[in-house]
Amino acid sequence: MPLASRIQQFIDQKAINVQAIHHARSGNLTHAIALANALPEQVIKTIALVDREGPALLVLPFLVNVDLAKLNSHAKRNFQRLNGEQTNLVFSDCDQGHLPGLATAYGLPVFVDEAVLNLEYCFAASGCASTLLKMSSVSVRCAMETAIKGDFSHCSDETQVYGREGLKAYSGAVSIESVTERLQKIYRLPPMPETAIRILHMTQDPNASLDDLATLIERDPSLAAQILRYARSALFNFRGELTSVKDAVNIVLGFERVSKLALGIAATKAFDVPNNGPLGLAAFWQHALYTAVLSQALATLSAPDVGLDHEDAYLAGLLHNFGLLLTGHLFPPEFRMLNKLREAEPDAPMCAIEKQVFGMGSAQEFISLGHGSMGAILLKLWGMPEVCIKTAAMHQKTDYQGEHQCYVQLIQLSNALLAQYQIGDECVDTNIAVLCENLGFTEDHAQQLAASVVEQCQSMSSSTASMVA
Repeated sequence: MPLASRIQQFIDQKAINVQAIHHARSGNLTHAIALANALPEQVIKTIALVDREGPALLVLPFLVNVDLAKLNSHAKRNFQRLNGEQTNLVFSDCDQGHLPGLATAYGLPVFVDEAVLNLEYCFAASGCASTLLKMSSVSVRCAMETAIKGDFSHCSDETQVYGREGLKAYSGAVSIESVTERLQKIYRLPPMPETAIRILHMTQDPNASLDDLATLIERDPSLAAQILRYARSALFNFRGELTSVKDAVNIVLGFERVSKLALGIAATKAFDVPNNGPLGLAAFWQHALYTAVLSQALATLSAPDVGLDHEDAYLAGLLHNFGLLLTGHLFPPEFRMLNKLREAEPDAPMCAIEKQVFGMGSAQEFISLGHGSMGAILLKLWGMPEVCIKTAAMHQKTDYQGEHQCYVQLIQLSNALLAQYQIGDECVDTNIAVLCENLGFTEDHAQQLAASVVEQCQSMSSSTASMVA
């Protein structure tokens, strides 16, 4: 069915202007949002409620939670959520898990959160598992003409990883915590390696010294060798001889840079991912290092009032694609398919390629989140800095606005500039000139800096190869 029958009748009777967005069949509204590439902050949802006086419906933004205390106080009722079986009876013409946003079509009392009416446009479930509806604010107001308006929602801190500032990408049963919990129940999420934990703690210790960090790195011969190779590369143009990690830290790299690089390298050891292919570990590390170096350089070039810290920019660039490693670690068959599709379609957006493997086995609901969200879940679980979590979650959202927006745009700009040199897996439809303007420098300066960084980083090919050894 293209739309639920009562929704179609309601649209026809009210002459409401809607656009049907068709997509592959989805299991719930969260999955439909991903399949339709809709912005979660522009989606509305319907919740079925009941008390002794009977059932009612509440329409509110997807990214917020219902505040039953506010609703009950306003309505002078005692609502509770309707259970799944009873909800299916109310929406007998709908696919399970797809309660329509046009709740007024069902002849029940409807409450609508005022935030819904303030949206410039919105997406809503149609009652059909393969169709979302897109509506303007005028259409929404027309549809909700008979609904009772008020403030019936609240925002919590549990899902800050996604969405606009103060909002969440998933609420209630689909919060980041619930997704993480389901992942942990079904799969064994890799713990952060002990060395990475120690380095992370050291970066947060104001009393930690360069010697402390060098000593910690030297305990891991593989990590120490990689740090030395990096310091000896032409990127830093150091003419002297480096024979120890302490020299590399003290003379060339400095505490902040080496701690962040060592953290990234050590954390990567948590994953069992193939080395080869456009998404393999070798390509991942090339992209990660180039993005980190370029992001740091661009942050240094940016206008002071933008608020970019060049060290945070480096770590955000280094970790922003960790979701690919988690996908490869947890879902090897799907990752092999992603690798093949990326090789066959090098110019296709990564999010489009990920959608092609949605239907493959039990990994469907998690891969449908996209590697950005997968990476954010892991980085949050590991206790990584919030700026890294946000950039991982949002680096594919070209119209993202919210917390750490400048870092998200910085990573998007770095990816777009590097894509010109066939570096990386992100083919984002990015307006380079606009991003440069937002960050406070000219496109010419950014292009010159990218060319210089790419030339300098080519000397790191042996370093990136060693990181997958």
